[in-house]
Amino acid sequence: MGAQRDRRPSVRPWLYPALVAFVLVWILGPQTLRSAIPIWLPFLVAVGLELSFLFGALRPAASRRPDRGPQPADRELYGYEDEDEDEDEGEGEDEEADEEPAPAAVPAARRRSPLRSSAIALGVIAALAALVWFVESRSGWDALDRRTRAAATERFSEEAALIAEKPVGVRCDESGDFVGVIQHADGAARVGGEIAYLTPAVCLSLYRLAFEDEIVSSQTARAIAVLAHEAWHLRGVADEGETECYALQSGVELGQRLGLSEGRARQMMRQQLVENALRAGGTFEYRIPPECRDGGRLDLDPGDSRFP
Repeated sequence: MGAQRDRRPSVRPWLYPALVAFVLVWILGPQTLRSAIPIWLPFLVAVGLELSFLFGALRPAASRRPDRGPQPADRELYGYEDEDEDEDEGEGEDEEADEEPAPAAVPAARRRSPLRSSAIALGVIAALAALVWFVESRSGWDALDRRTRAAATERFSEEAALIAEKPVGVRCDESGDFVGVIQHADGAARVGGEIAYLTPAVCLSLYRLAFEDEIVSSQTARAIAVLAHEAWHLRGVADEGETECYALQSGVELGQRLGLSEGRARQMMRQQLVENALRAGGTFEYRIPPECRDGGRLDLDPGDSRFP
């Protein structure tokens, strides 16, 4: 049993190379990966596994399996007969022959303490976490100075107010209290309210378009649609499917105001319309209804054959 346990494969040799690889992909990869997977999640898994390895190494070895044969008191009480001594000796020799030689003890100087191994591993995790913090502090939405972020959110608020047809505010939820991977939402707004919340990734895409003329097709299109969607909620539309339909139509003009050409803005919103069914998945309420079409009940400009 002990030999079999030692031969079982361990995930530990693969854990830290995998963590390093994920961190590099997360830092150098697309912004959508950062939005989809919070960076603290793999670190939490790594710390949990390392603590599991440590507790397993410090756990006392299993005690020797007790002899389940008749005990001396049972033999005396119930009259078990002793087996022939020669047979016992023969069996003893067979057992000795079958037993595998015990592995040589590893010198203490060559053994690595479980505490030392875990301390090194946790140090690697801490170093990777520090690297992520360093990169994040100099890139992304958080890397923008306070004045720049304030100017950007003011611009987003103005654009949302044009759609909502009333004064509203847009906030970039850096703390993740309202939107993000935990809430499974890129934006949030109370129907008929005055404040909309966007994820930092959405805010960054909008900022890059409006202030730096930088376009990343799928990310830019999604950010425009999210801002328009939340603005329609502020306007008073509650149904998610109808809200998305209105948002994609308003997104054409919104994209133009932020710096896109009409053709590019319309192409992006049409692509969002196609992707809606895939993004909605099994959530029926977010799926655009059949009336969302040229000349349909939800067409904001029935006189224009271009939709959205």
